[in-house]
Amino acid sequence: MDWKTLQALLSGVNKYSTAFGRIWLSVVFVFRVLVYVVAAERVWGDEQKDFDCNTKQPGCTNVCYDHFFPISNIRLWALQLIFVTCPSLLVIMHVAYREDRERKHREKHGEACPRLYSNTGKKHGGLWWTYLLSLFFKLIIEIVFLYILNRLWYGFDLPRLVQCAYVAPCPNIVDCYIARPSEKKVFTYFMVGASAVCIVLTVCEIAYLVFKRVVRCAQKGEKRKAYPAPSASRASTCRCPHRLLGPEGDQAATKSPEGLRASAPNLTLI
Repeated sequence: MDWKTLQALLSGVNKYSTAFGRIWLSVVFVFRVLVYVVAAERVWGDEQKDFDCNTKQPGCTNVCYDHFFPISNIRLWALQLIFVTCPSLLVIMHVAYREDRERKHREKHGEACPRLYSNTGKKHGGLWWTYLLSLFFKLIIEIVFLYILNRLWYGFDLPRLVQCAYVAPCPNIVDCYIARPSEKKVFTYFMVGASAVCIVLTVCEIAYLVFKRVVRCAQKGEKRKAYPAPSASRASTCRCPHRLLGPEGDQAATKSPEGLRASAPNLTLI
């Protein structure tokens, strides 16, 4: 797994994130990815090799290890980091779609025509919903993986001794010993704590986005009451400055519906 490539991709999300989102990304890469790559992989490197059981029955040690550790902590954390960072790519793809749409619009109508978006990376319209949806995905993924970790490993605890009772081909009850249980417990608590911090940051960012949206909508409602919109007969229509020569040589502006739609930057929800 090339973590540098993932970091390079997600670093672009910083341009479109709130302050909470930037802190979240820093926590993910400094306290989770960095700790995972530098230390955690080495601690769990000898996991199955040093899993000792007090029996010489062929296959018993492997069966007991699989019984107590159906998936390794280190592999579960790798999956968690990959899944929890993937929703951020939705925002990048949506911004790329906006930029491509803006580019095609400029090529079709020329540089003098008003832009579709004042800022393609600004969280308005569809991009706001995409960003909010990505946060909910992150929150659900974090909670699901914490629940799985809690269910698989004794509530985030790693005992020194586990007993493999009546699991074929083991005879009767077999005692097995985990390698470096205290060190693994420390790293487990650290990674769980980092996940909890990320959950809190995600909840704060969701609340911040919703609160900001509600305030903005309330302000727009007050402005509409204070300054009512002009009637349709007097309202000026913004259109692209494509002009055709009339019969007498006068210039008349085109008023095609397509031009009217393209020249309204604040009406699009995408």
